[in-house]
Amino acid sequence: MNRAALATEVRRFGWYHTLDLGDGVVTEGMFDHRPVLDRYLLPSDLSGKRCLDVGTMDGFFAFELERRGASEVVAVDLEDPEKLDWPRSLREQVVKTLDIEKGQRFQLAKEALGSRVERVLRSVYDLGPNLGEFDFVFSGDLLVHLKNPIQALESMRSVCRGSTTICNPIMRVRFGRRRALAELDGIDEFQWWLPSQAALERMMLAAGFSRVDAGAPFDLPATSGGTWRGLRGVVRGYV
Repeated sequence: MNRAALATEVRRFGWYHTLDLGDGVVTEGMFDHRPVLDRYLLPSDLSGKRCLDVGTMDGFFAFELERRGASEVVAVDLEDPEKLDWPRSLREQVVKTLDIEKGQRFQLAKEALGSRVERVLRSVYDLGPNLGEFDFVFSGDLLVHLKNPIQALESMRSVCRGSTTICNPIMRVRFGRRRALAELDGIDEFQWWLPSQAALERMMLAAGFSRVDAGAPFDLPATSGGTWRGLRGVVRGYV
């Protein structure tokens, strides 16, 4: 596909991720992770590693893991809106703006980048032995949308033979920053549990990781299409 045709195809969609597809074609994503990529506790060299991206959406992090040398990247997501864990009160709005065309967006980006990433339709709750084990597992901004974030972390731990990095929106805490706090919504915002940084670390330990490293919280505001909280926490757990 030539540059003009690619640019035309890109403009057909509303994108979640900002992706540089080459030849000056960049998707106008709801979030641009590129300026803060160094905050995500991703290994700089993944040569020869088998990697998993959980909740891949447009595939930004799956393609990034491949770019860092991973020998194989599996990108897990769900296609059926009724299988998503979005709060029911906001599901129609969210599906229309984010999820209905994500498979097409991923495929377009994959072809433009010449990627070998494999997209698998699977809930995070259903990760298991038939996918094999992974040296590195990543999931970004997923736990906040799940009813059962601990179960999701346990599922990721079950297929991890190395380390897992989780990035997630976190609540701003003025006092008692080391307390494991969480805020429940599910009605006004399309989130369930919004943890504190300390809670995110404790969740990883509760899910069975033996050690957890924490990165410094950072801001990632939406560039367009929403006003969601910008503060992110990031942790990396080791088996």
